[in-house]
Amino acid sequence: MLAFSFLAMTVFNASWLAPTPRGGVKLIAHRGVMQQFGRANSAATACTATLIEQPVTDLIENTAPSLYQAQRLGAQMIEIDVAQSADGQLVLFHDEDLGCRTDGTGKITAATLARLKALDAGYGYSADGGKTFPLRGKGKALIPTLDEALAAAPQTALLYNLRGTDPVLGERLVAALKAAGRDPAERRDGFSGPATILAPIRAAWPKVWSYSDDAVEACTRSYLSQGWLGLTPATCQNGTIAIPLNRQFLFAGWPNRLIARMEAAGAHVLLIGPTGAHKPMGLDLPEQIGDIPVGFNGFVWVDDIYAIGPALHPALNKRNPVEQAELLREIERRRKARD
Repeated sequence: MLAFSFLAMTVFNASWLAPTPRGGVKLIAHRGVMQQFGRANSAATACTATLIEQPVTDLIENTAPSLYQAQRLGAQMIEIDVAQSADGQLVLFHDEDLGCRTDGTGKITAATLARLKALDAGYGYSADGGKTFPLRGKGKALIPTLDEALAAAPQTALLYNLRGTDPVLGERLVAALKAAGRDPAERRDGFSGPATILAPIRAAWPKVWSYSDDAVEACTRSYLSQGWLGLTPATCQNGTIAIPLNRQFLFAGWPNRLIARMEAAGAHVLLIGPTGAHKPMGLDLPEQIGDIPVGFNGFVWVDDIYAIGPALHPALNKRNPVEQAELLREIERRRKARD
């Protein structure tokens, strides 16, 4: 009886019974082009900037040059970390504290925009435990305002990750985007963060993609059990489900039937990196592209757009021989550093 039930659920949820999804895969470049962090000791310190792998570019996450390059490398969307300064200005920066990545100290919310502009955004990055700092001096005045970020990637959708706990941040972001003439619905932008900060954004643009980490977890966990019964959980209505690259087999109807169910529920499907200790959140090796199902039309979280973008979109490799050779060397160096 148990074997029959298992067979029935497997056939009922067969992917091939659903239509092939329309559209193509969409890459989300995490923080633009970002330095990659060592896997082995990623939990050893709160300051991840001291755990980067040997840099392959001079680009620094969440800066205008990084965003510009990410769109050139094939990102359909760029995730950026939005914080607010002491004088109410919106800037791009990941950490709550300045001391890890920059030559400043204290909370970012306690620093004025003028002070942030005087800092070196690449000051704290080290690939050898603090012996050398290859990006020092290369991040002067590179912490961008939101307006500078919008100008750096004007044609690319943005995923605004709202940092902190102050609900005012959401209100200021709504006002800033309206002042800039940017319509998130038209640009297919998205928003992530605590529900309290997302509230004014959802009020301004009810149909725009927005999610909190808790909501993603609730949808994902619920579908793992209810999906095999042919159900779409209430927690997935207009929500987001996250599919780990190495756990795809656990999700009923993956990929086509699951995608059809989520589309019917107005939900987004997000393919993330392999789960496990010290694993990156997104894809960071070209060979992982082979694990993306053919016809997948959802979003793929990418930690290393420098390697994934050109590998997924061969047309991006049509560049001059010198530039192409350097790109291949950098990808190979990065792969060896992770072995």
